[in-house]
Amino acid sequence: MEFFGLTAAQLTTLYLGVGAAVVVLYILKLRRRQVPVPFARLWKRVLVERPTSALFQHLKRLLSLLLQLLLLGLMVFALADPRFKGISRAGRNLVVLVDGSASMQATDVPGGRAGAAREAVRRMIREMGSADRMLLAQMDGEVTALSPMTDDVASLENALKDYAPRDTGLDFSRATRFAIDAIRGLERSEVIIVGDGGYGAARDGAGEVRLPEGVALRHVAVGRSGRNVGISAFSARRYPLDKTRYEVLVEVRNYSDRREAIELSLYADDSPLEVTRLELEPNGMQQRVLRDQSGANQTLEARVQFADRTRDDLPADDRAYATLPARRRSRVLLVSEGNLYVQAALLLDEYIESEEATVAEAPQKMREGRYDLVVMDGVTVPSPPGTPVLYIHPTGTDSPLQIEGATPEASEMRRPFFERIDARHPLMRFMSDLEDTNVGVATRYRLRDGDRAVAASAQGPLIVVGQRAAARFVAVAFDLRASDLPLRVSWPVLLINTIDWIHGEDPAYLSSFKTGESWRVPVPAGVERAEIEGPDAKRWTVPVIEGRAVLRGMRAGFYRVRAGTDAQIVAGNLTDPDESRMAPRPFTELNGTRATPPIAGRVGVRRELWLYLLAGALAIVVLEWLSYHRRVTV
Repeated sequence: MEFFGLTAAQLTTLYLGVGAAVVVLYILKLRRRQVPVPFARLWKRVLVERPTSALFQHLKRLLSLLLQLLLLGLMVFALADPRFKGISRAGRNLVVLVDGSASMQATDVPGGRAGAAREAVRRMIREMGSADRMLLAQMDGEVTALSPMTDDVASLENALKDYAPRDTGLDFSRATRFAIDAIRGLERSEVIIVGDGGYGAARDGAGEVRLPEGVALRHVAVGRSGRNVGISAFSARRYPLDKTRYEVLVEVRNYSDRREAIELSLYADDSPLEVTRLELEPNGMQQRVLRDQSGANQTLEARVQFADRTRDDLPADDRAYATLPARRRSRVLLVSEGNLYVQAALLLDEYIESEEATVAEAPQKMREGRYDLVVMDGVTVPSPPGTPVLYIHPTGTDSPLQIEGATPEASEMRRPFFERIDARHPLMRFMSDLEDTNVGVATRYRLRDGDRAVAASAQGPLIVVGQRAAARFVAVAFDLRASDLPLRVSWPVLLINTIDWIHGEDPAYLSSFKTGESWRVPVPAGVERAEIEGPDAKRWTVPVIEGRAVLRGMRAGFYRVRAGTDAQIVAGNLTDPDESRMAPRPFTELNGTRATPPIAGRVGVRRELWLYLLAGALAIVVLEWLSYHRRVTV
């Protein structure tokens, strides 16, 4: 005999405790209440018990007590879920992986693919053999167990209600690894895949995923071909010199074999902004860059539909979302003896608040106010720790860089060209005309460990970035008036890029994230946890690691991230062409294991003995009821 419920020790403790309570109640019941009545001698005569009658009454009460203890024993024993030895190994162990990726939201079949998958799994649950056990799990960007390994049909059907496809791709290798772990050490195991195919290669960092020897692979296919167009890319960015305006990139694809006419709509902060009509070739793609847009403060949304206003068979990829970086004003202090080129550049951006100071005034101003950037033009002044500085041709003892060369002539670089530009560094974004910039003379500087030349000539570095006194700095190795840089767009762009980089704002700002992946959202320093509110209004908390909230978005839409007093909105999109290509694809094998249709379990009487124990307890209750009314046990 094997026990799948309470242990023998637990059963014994429970039976002794409750049984003692039953005996105490019976003892209390045997005590007769004393009632004074007249003619005591007459009543004593009537109530006196003959020896045979008293003995019979005691036996009747004892029989009633034994029936109650037997009833209790059957009920307690049922809690152990006893089964005959070996029964647990006689049935099959089934792991059912139900595809919950975005393509399962397709409506190409009655009830949708999700409904068809749910019905197929329900049918398998009801066709389980008498000794079969099953585990349900949903596979999408991650794996979610819906039930434990159990033979309880009711609990399996109840767990199936939690199945719901999400706006992600499918990590098939993770799902199959989960199935292998679930059946490890179990005999007669089967892995059943329910979905629309196209699961991709079951391969991860550990290599190919292979089912153990003797494990059967089953597949239930759902879905059929249908019409679908979707948004495969959507992003937005502000213009560097005018942060009130922005441009948007939208990519739409036609995943069907017929030409489609569509409408592409753009919404800014939930308000309609623009509608574009497009013609897409069969399996074709078009990109649109909507330039010089305005009207959105933070959020953008793109929607696509057929020109006849009908919907396609996969609504999950018909919408895409993006956010724009927040606009904030930057305080800049210019320390200079007078340079119109620098002053004019600071006036180009309305989000820059600039002040000017002489060399004598600068130390006091830097101590009084917190500046996002200090620009030192041809001069160097001691700055408080943590003060970011842009040095233009720095000289003097407070310069962050040391001049290289024994004499002024040896330290000069005559007519240097921008021959090496680190295009990956955020400081060099949108600096396409820097290569044609002419410089008359520059100073050769010696770099320290950690310094980086983001622009240089063959003679030496021209623009250097680094860190001093816990603050970033940028150094330009020449006087602006000794070059034509101030006459080019690159000069104000360099100034704005410097503010953005020194601020610590993410230069590779992502207007949206891909669902199903790990997102790292920048949050203010000193915060350990962040609260997330998803598109479905669900809330949860996530850890903050190295200044970024780490979360995984499984639904497309806008997410609100609250960290301390800071609140921001981030966007998540389904941009997975494999999911948008909704035509079902065959699934025949898994790295050498052939997939076959599932088979019904062996029909028979279920082997759970607790059902019979409860039936016996019910029979005893009926027996005692009859005996009570027949005055056999009372």
